Amino acid sequence: MSTGAWVVVAAIALAVAFGSYRALTDGRFRGTHKVRDATAPVVEGSDPVVEEVALATVSKPPTTWTHVTTAIPEAKLGEKATLLQFSSAFCAPCRATRRTLTEVAEVVPGVEHLEVDAEHHLDLVRALGVMRTPTTLVLDATGREVTRATGAPRKEQVLTALTRS
Repeated sequence: MSTGAWVVVAAIALAVAFGSYRALTDGRFRGTHKVRDATAPVVEGSDPVVEEVALATVSKPPTTWTHVTTAIPEAKLGEKATLLQFSSAFCAPCRATRRTLTEVAEVVPGVEHLEVDAEHHLDLVRALGVMRTPTTLVLDATGREVTRATGAPRKEQVLTALTRS
């Protein structure tokens, strides 16, 4: 075989491997993502009294919901859970995800669905570590992230994720 043929075979093999990986992982709910801590660092070697006052004034680390309400003040947290979806205007899987999450929120009592336009809320996207759309975060009743999925999840996957929250 010529060198060109080997390059074509290698490119096809890589494309098939990447496609298989994406087919297996898209829409699957995985562990949580640690929200960046916004607390002020304490400088070593400073006055102990100043350090104690600084530690006393530092609040608890922000929850995912704290970031959401900062960006979207009118957002409503669900009594049991909240399905937080990040989407963009020209994303076809985002529309399918919207339908699925809306359907689940209508069927399961105490669950709210909130869709966030990633293009208009870039600070929120960065704070929560959203890398692509659609991304779905499942938040518990206190606003903490339980799990997340990138890609379009199926209805049964969302229901399973809600039972874990």
